[in-house]
Amino acid sequence: MKFPAVPGKMIGSRYNEAKEIYASLGVDTEKAMKTLSSVKISMHCWQGDDVGGFEVNETGLTGGIMATGNYPGRARNADELRKDAEKAFSMIPGKQRFNLHAIYLESDNKFIDRDKVSARHFSRWIEWAKEQGIGLDFNPTFFSHPKSSSGMTLSNPDKAIRKFWIEHGIRSREIASEFSGKLNGRTVNNLWIPDGMKDIPADRSGPRQRLLESLDEIYKSKVAGDVKDAVEGKLFGIGSEEYVVGSNEFYLAYSITRKKLVCMDMGHYHPTETIHDKLSAVLPFAPELLIHVSRPIRWDSDHVVIMNDDLVNLAKEIIRCDALGRVYLATDFFDASINRIGAWVIGVRSLQKALLIALLEPSGTLRKLELAGRNAEKLALSEELRALPFGDVWNFYCESKSVPAGASWIGELEKYEKDVLSKRK
Repeated sequence: MKFPAVPGKMIGSRYNEAKEIYASLGVDTEKAMKTLSSVKISMHCWQGDDVGGFEVNETGLTGGIMATGNYPGRARNADELRKDAEKAFSMIPGKQRFNLHAIYLESDNKFIDRDKVSARHFSRWIEWAKEQGIGLDFNPTFFSHPKSSSGMTLSNPDKAIRKFWIEHGIRSREIASEFSGKLNGRTVNNLWIPDGMKDIPADRSGPRQRLLESLDEIYKSKVAGDVKDAVEGKLFGIGSEEYVVGSNEFYLAYSITRKKLVCMDMGHYHPTETIHDKLSAVLPFAPELLIHVSRPIRWDSDHVVIMNDDLVNLAKEIIRCDALGRVYLATDFFDASINRIGAWVIGVRSLQKALLIALLEPSGTLRKLELAGRNAEKLALSEELRALPFGDVWNFYCESKSVPAGASWIGELEKYEKDVLSKRK
């Protein structure tokens, strides 16, 4: 099937018309695009290989992690993953970031346990990031390991197991510090653990007290560079349906009292609960926060992000709260049933589109109508905004960043699959 490019002349003329329409509402499209260009989304590495990683003697996915599907072309090593990420970046407007998990180390085919991992195992990632002109973020990996098989890591009643995972957490912060120093910028280091129980625990307090002490030990020492430590809660996971040690309430309290970032994952709450309302509730108490952008369907299913109402509402709330400089955005999904590079591009471009919609909103006018009690007018204007030609601004933005506009990138995706992915066995 053909996916023709949008003619450049048409993009320019339609953008000029859209620019006038938005200007009539007091919205500066040039300013909106400039602001969008400043947003660096952290694209997650684990979509490219189904959360497999490159450890020697890998144990397979455990601890509430599951990738479904077996689409051909999965990255089999770090070089292939980097190549795939570069292809995805070539179809995403603007410079972004890349988010690594500890299991994506390169160890020259030697077994390196999690408590021995160090920055030298990520030296090629650092050099690649320099070549790409992007920043790196990091995540310790507390799942898919024999010492996580019980379902408990930092909250484990066995002191020796806790010590092992504490050391992994410390080393992960050191790796993040190296990223920050070598790449001259900020690195977010996000901690998520799978700790929990399948059925009703007799002791809910003990594991949380042990987790508290373990976290304090991990964060005891200051690391060099601009490292932003984040902690990520969850409602439930596979094998922890009844009780999760690191719940939203636990980590929210921890982040505020210990001055860390709380990570809000869009799929880590009750099925009918969305996170856009939480921003204005948390930001007065937490200077910054991290958002993992995902798409749950009935549970934390990590579907590929699309531009649905949840995503647009999140973007609008970030802009309305004037929080772009305080909210770090990272994608987090893994779908092994479709072309993995396509999943990356769909997800990041969808988030960018949602942000552009939010930046093109005459939020000042909407607030004035609300304050004046003119709520019918506010609702009417909100509905009319849905029909405005944001897509013409988006296509112009893509063209200005020298990436495919409209659906034309799909043809590039198909060509890459034919030329590269189909040859992987």
